[in-house]
Amino acid sequence: MNENFYITTAIDYVNGKAHIGHAFEKILTDVIYRHFKQRFDKTMFLTGTDEHGIKIQKTAKSLNILPIELCNQNVESFKNSWKLLDINYDKFIRTTSDEHKKIVQKIFEKLLKQGDIYKHSYKGLYCSGCECFLNEKDLENGLCPTHLKKPEIVEEENYFFKLTKYKDAIINHIKNNPSFIIPSFRANEVLNQLENIEDISVSRSINNVNWGIPVLSDSSQIIYVWIDALSNYITALGYDPDKEEQNETFKTFWPATCQVIGKDILKFHSIYWIALLMALNLPLPKHILAHGWITIDETKMSKSLGNVLSPENILNSFKLETPDAFRYYISSCANCGKDGNYSDIDFKEKVNADLANNMGNLLNRSLNILIKYFDGEIKDEFIVENEIIKIAKNTINKVIENFDKFQVAEATFEIMTLLNVANKYINDQAPWSLAKNGNLKEAGIVLYNVLEVMRYVSVLIYPYCPNIASNIAKQLKTNINIKLCDLGKNNLKAGKIITKEEIIPVFLRLDSEFAQNKK
Repeated sequence: MNENFYITTAIDYVNGKAHIGHAFEKILTDVIYRHFKQRFDKTMFLTGTDEHGIKIQKTAKSLNILPIELCNQNVESFKNSWKLLDINYDKFIRTTSDEHKKIVQKIFEKLLKQGDIYKHSYKGLYCSGCECFLNEKDLENGLCPTHLKKPEIVEEENYFFKLTKYKDAIINHIKNNPSFIIPSFRANEVLNQLENIEDISVSRSINNVNWGIPVLSDSSQIIYVWIDALSNYITALGYDPDKEEQNETFKTFWPATCQVIGKDILKFHSIYWIALLMALNLPLPKHILAHGWITIDETKMSKSLGNVLSPENILNSFKLETPDAFRYYISSCANCGKDGNYSDIDFKEKVNADLANNMGNLLNRSLNILIKYFDGEIKDEFIVENEIIKIAKNTINKVIENFDKFQVAEATFEIMTLLNVANKYINDQAPWSLAKNGNLKEAGIVLYNVLEVMRYVSVLIYPYCPNIASNIAKQLKTNINIKLCDLGKNNLKAGKIITKEEIIPVFLRLDSEFAQNKK
């Protein structure tokens, strides 16, 4: 297809290391990205790190190191985590990069020159966790509702962005584009926040915050958070506000197809970011996907509770050689926009049921029957499609429909439903009994149809489980790198596809003796 697809994640704040909450967003985004690579020709996936601000400054000082040293250490930690989880991003942006900083300064000066930024003395309640000023009405029992801390009173002269100027335009855009904010029920939250919106501070005095990008025209000020961090989505594409004609990368991929963020920063992306784009006269992203949070055993993650899990913890505790099982579980544990939960028990039960039993066992026993009675060969006379292939083709459409709405967990239900149908089919038809009774052609037809379904499944499950899917395709001698539009046009070919030595379980039950002793 000649369509372009650009997806972004929130950039992670580097005053700590990656945990399961960060992993949830990156895996979710990677699954979406891999799916759309199966459909579109030109695709891009951006992630990165947010490296300026008071929290970095304070944390680095407490460790007696420079802020950039802290950033460098934690950036590597994030990158290593994403490598471990097979996060297949195209570009990783750091807000401390020279390229990003230069463009952010240009953006600030452009907005200042055109009157969208002005200087103003201000006294207010500042939450360093949110990196923004809060109103009294935003507080719960005097505390920031997100970080459960009392904001500090800050009084200084800053530059402010005329957010209120774009209030009506943002309201109209949200109301006129019902799929702009996903899930749609979040749109009302944003519209309510817009009712009392005020202009926002976009700089801090260098006397209070010195770790940031300097304002070119005012050495007393540091560009703060929102223009710096939010602009990464376009600076990564090479956007330059001084140029009338943007480069090909920017023209190809902007506006973003989908910007994936946590629900806690939806306000900043659906209001602040949109207003900035309007001020720059740039197209708006097509969709903002606000995912929920991950709890641990139904409890919110907290350092004080000691329940902050890293993806490495989970992979190591279950001795997982690839991240596929964790990727599958984490991307299917919550419906679109809802909160999810991780527990060791649920993780083991779900991946055993779906990946080991429903999928892996079906492939394994089908291939073993093919070996036993047909020496691993599919004969021409076996290639007779029945109703189950129609169901498989229809599943492609259902999966696409779900991904078009960014319903990642819901799409796994369709894939597992297809596998349920295939398991019922092979149990009802009992090809082993047909072969024993001399009905070899009928047995071969059953096996062909089941294995053909597995070919569909390998491609559909690939975004979630790239290693498992590739192993399935390898054992079927089929191509995993196929566009979804071509999936139904191909089929397993006649000939010998496998030997007994080539049959390898694609996923072992986590409680199996063999799995426990693999390392």
